Amino acid sequence: MLQSQTIMRFATPGRGLHEITPDIAGWLADSGADTGLLTLFCQHTSASLLINENAAPAVQRDLLRWLDRIAPEGPGYEHDDEGPDDMPAHIRTMLTGNSLTIPYAGGRLQLGTWQGIYLAEHRRSPHRRNIVAHISGT
Repeated sequence: MLQSQTIMRFATPGRGLHEITPDIAGWLADSGADTGLLTLFCQHTSASLLINENAAPAVQRDLLRWLDRIAPEGPGYEHDDEGPDDMPAHIRTMLTGNSLTIPYAGGRLQLGTWQGIYLAEHRRSPHRRNIVAHISGT
């Protein structure tokens, strides 16, 4: 049984979906793991993780517009300690989630043809985000 864990740090330029698939796949390949499960966990309440299409950029733009409609910035939130994008960011994180579990085999992520792993930054300003990556397998 092989287990390995690391914290990967990503600098985000601000709100958006930032593909991190190559970074995750590279760490997995360097680990020497063959078959098992990868767990990713975002250590933040205003950023999240998701798997979605990575071939058509319009998908990411549509997703971001949808999140803007569901959790718009503006008055009406009691919690605004860090500005008008603070509470909407927490809502968007709740909707998109903070962890993923992905199988791997042959040392490779078993993502579908058009799937990518995204770090969703829900705040307008740049941030440094931590993602805990843990593999368990052989």
